[in-house]
Amino acid sequence: MAKTGIIFGTDTGKTRKVAKQIYKMLGSDDVAKPVNINRCSIDDLLEFDNLIIGTPTLGEGELPGLSVDCESESWEEIAGELEGADFSGKTIALYGLGDQEGYPDEFVDALGELYEIFSGAGATIVGRWPNDGYTFNSSAALDGNEFVGLVLDLDNQANLLEERLTHWLEMIKPELGL
Repeated sequence: MAKTGIIFGTDTGKTRKVAKQIYKMLGSDDVAKPVNINRCSIDDLLEFDNLIIGTPTLGEGELPGLSVDCESESWEEIAGELEGADFSGKTIALYGLGDQEGYPDEFVDALGELYEIFSGAGATIVGRWPNDGYTFNSSAALDGNEFVGLVLDLDNQANLLEERLTHWLEMIKPELGL
């Protein structure tokens, strides 16, 4: 079994597309194909040594899920179970999608929520990302001058996707043993 899983939540499919691009760019037998969180159990997540986890931010800074009108279950529905799980010894890299112009007051807040959940469950979080190059008012994913994971704005900065992904993956590969 691959030692690194790529798990994502999505509504429009953008986060899934990024997960597929990450998988392709890593190109390693040690990395499993991306899977939507609505097709995973906590036990599935715990089988991996490492996880690359992605989420969009929806509504007013919320995790994707049924309460924000997603078509299917997502991070919101499994969040409570995640908080009770033990991710000690697991290394997790997070990425989040947001719209800094349309939602400047809750930019990538869901990324911050997943950070709180997984770090609170004992995981080691890697892959912090500088906040340079973004314009927003507030973000729950911000810790000092860094985001708690890679931040992508495909609505306003789609042209930076490849560059940011390449740089971030080079940063996290050693920490994930890839």
